[in-house]
Amino acid sequence: MTEKYTVKVHGKGLIVIPAEVRKKFGITPGSKLQLYIEEDSIRIVVPKDLKSLFGADGEKALEVTRLILEERKRERDTEIRARL
Repeated sequence: MTEKYTVKVHGKGLIVIPAEVRKKFGITPGSKLQLYIEEDSIRIVVPKDLKSLFGADGEKALEVTRLILEERKRERDTEIRARL
């Protein structure tokens, strides 16, 4: 079902997203939104967080990613020390 909202553009191009929409999509101050310019419209999208992109194993996938990044940092530090 498509819901329609009318918003006003304020100074510096700011718009106010209605409270019920912010609540429905978990938009809080500082949230980043994606703006898509289409032929004759603008589409605002709430990007999915990394956990939701990984599905049910989101926590595990993020932990594995963190471990890989830590290992790569150690390898890089070792390479840098070897050059000195």
